[in-house]
Amino acid sequence: MQVVSISSLKGGVGKTSVTTGLASAALAAGIPTLVVDLDPHADATTALGVVSGERLDIGRMLKRPRRANLAENVAVSGWASRNRATASAEAILDVAVGSAFSGIYDRPDLGRRDLRRLNTIIAETQKYDLILIDCPPSLNGLTRMAWSASTRVALVAEPGLFSVAGTERTMRAMQLFRQEFAPNLAPAGIVANRVRTGSSEHIFRLAEMESMFGDLLLQPRIPEQANWQQIQGAAHPIHQWPGESAKNAAALFDLLLKNLLASGTSRQPREPRRG
Repeated sequence: MQVVSISSLKGGVGKTSVTTGLASAALAAGIPTLVVDLDPHADATTALGVVSGERLDIGRMLKRPRRANLAENVAVSGWASRNRATASAEAILDVAVGSAFSGIYDRPDLGRRDLRRLNTIIAETQKYDLILIDCPPSLNGLTRMAWSASTRVALVAEPGLFSVAGTERTMRAMQLFRQEFAPNLAPAGIVANRVRTGSSEHIFRLAEMESMFGDLLLQPRIPEQANWQQIQGAAHPIHQWPGESAKNAAALFDLLLKNLLASGTSRQPREPRRG
């Protein structure tokens, strides 16, 4: 089982869109997958077509991790029924429901015991081949809790100065975290998201990212999707959205998922250029 945190230091780079795009690709490929919505905004939960109902959300499971029963409290994504025409009958996409309650743990001062809360919850499950954790856009307690439970970390960045610099800082923070708390944690890579191929700034920053991060910069780059908000608002997987643009985006996420799961390197990033 691979546990991959989807992280970013800067908000607004499309971290949740990447998480749901990868979840859509996993569902289409028939990979049993759990999405843990650790962001207190719970946008992934909404996009995945889930209503919490009577089950415990992830924040309340974190409160009593040894008593939490993950199997009883995950929700089946609303995408699963839509996907049955094209995926295996055994395809699984479940969601550990997000809520604002998890925000009580998004503090910079969590101790080692608190950082293991999520790991305690997911440690016993054997149902999934892949767990995707949608982290909040910060390096506070929830992201560090996710890293403690993960085997890999994928960073999402736009090709802009502040996002690239933030990614470099996040890489450094992850290296320090590995040394102190999680020696087996590895970078899964960096996803360049919302790329505008006609933008000279994006072309420059992509070249900068290639220079800084080398093989850590995953292929393919994900272009800006004009109707992405509409797709998420409809709680629909990209693989089942009509139109050539969505079809092309789905193919990119298929390849991104394949490369993300196959990647792994410890190459150190270099300082970003200012220009």
